[in-house]
Amino acid sequence: MRHLLLTTACAAILAACGGSDGNAQQSAAPAPSGEPWETRPANAPSQQPAFPGQTRAPEVSADVDYQVVTVADGLEKPWAVTFLPDGRMLVTEKPGRLRIVTGAGELSQPVAGLPEVDARDQGGLLDVVLDPDFDENRLIYWSYAEPRGGGQNATAVARGRLVEGGGAPRVEDVQVIYQQQPAMDSTKHFGSRLVFDREGHLYVALGERSIMAGRVQAQQMDSALGKIVRINPDGSIPEDNPFVGQEGARPEIFALGVRNVQAAALHPETGKLWEIEHGARGGDELNIIEAGKNYGWPTITYGLEYSGGPIGEGLTQKEGMEQPAYYWDPVIAPSGMVFYQGDMFPAWRGSLFVGALKDKHLVRLTLDGERVTGEDRLLTDVGERIRDVAVGPDGAIYVATDSAQGRILKLVPAG
Repeated sequence: MRHLLLTTACAAILAACGGSDGNAQQSAAPAPSGEPWETRPANAPSQQPAFPGQTRAPEVSADVDYQVVTVADGLEKPWAVTFLPDGRMLVTEKPGRLRIVTGAGELSQPVAGLPEVDARDQGGLLDVVLDPDFDENRLIYWSYAEPRGGGQNATAVARGRLVEGGGAPRVEDVQVIYQQQPAMDSTKHFGSRLVFDREGHLYVALGERSIMAGRVQAQQMDSALGKIVRINPDGSIPEDNPFVGQEGARPEIFALGVRNVQAAALHPETGKLWEIEHGARGGDELNIIEAGKNYGWPTITYGLEYSGGPIGEGLTQKEGMEQPAYYWDPVIAPSGMVFYQGDMFPAWRGSLFVGALKDKHLVRLTLDGERVTGEDRLLTDVGERIRDVAVGPDGAIYVATDSAQGRILKLVPAG
């Protein structure tokens, strides 16, 4: 594997909309200088960013020499990786299997007791996270495309107690704690990233199912399509959710107007939820999520329809709708993200790492507060789609590759 270079970072991006008129406010800081990493033509060249540095950040790299090690292989389309306290990994496989993977690459038998999944196209078994009190209760949570009958499906979240010993690992006391409504006849845009906040609430990122009948519901408060929802660990609704008690609004909604969120993480300093969602032809977005805010899809967005035409009215700004903190055109097809706080790579501490499916690499963003100041690409020679990225307890960066013979790779210092 080729050794690549990178640099330092700080912390996050400019949540660039807000204000009384809902239009993007210019950052007081000057735009980052330097030549951008991205030099390909934009799909929508007539669209202009709302503020300096909102797209095509300068290429930023430094002398960090690393090597890539294969930890495990033979996984079928792994979708998510999370670490157990003892350093082993829980890895979901899209067809519906959950495995425990050791640091030596040994795969357990599939964990028994999971509910049926609809694994067609973009569906399947998706994210997995540990309960904040896993050491005491052994609870894990997973998201999946749930079959609802008649060809319909939707994202659901279940939890169960992980039990080992006496044969294959299994989950017991399984409960489906959340079901996205309404179900749709679609095999796309399940979203599905799961993130616990510091108070123990669970954020669930929900796609708008791609088809037009679902897309428009991203702006409808009686629908959970195209939303970030926030629930308690048992599936009940937090009393301080922003739309609790509002007539016609689903109380679990925390934020609206998102497309297909496949990357999400809690900022380690501010505790805010950051998410990255897929655009169409251009318009992958990084958003910093705040309670009750509207992130615009499909009313405002960058990029074009897959067919090449404008999306809706072709708007990129509108009063009352938030601007992305950063966007890509052309797309990277983001999936999985993590803030690096480890000790193995001090020069990368504070960077945001993002998996890229389309161009088959790992993106590193350097940050200054809530502003992207630089961009770099790693693993450009791996030749596999990067589905998820995580940081292990050892400080190494782990990625899952999305293929029928998927692998878990880790980045460690060279030598």
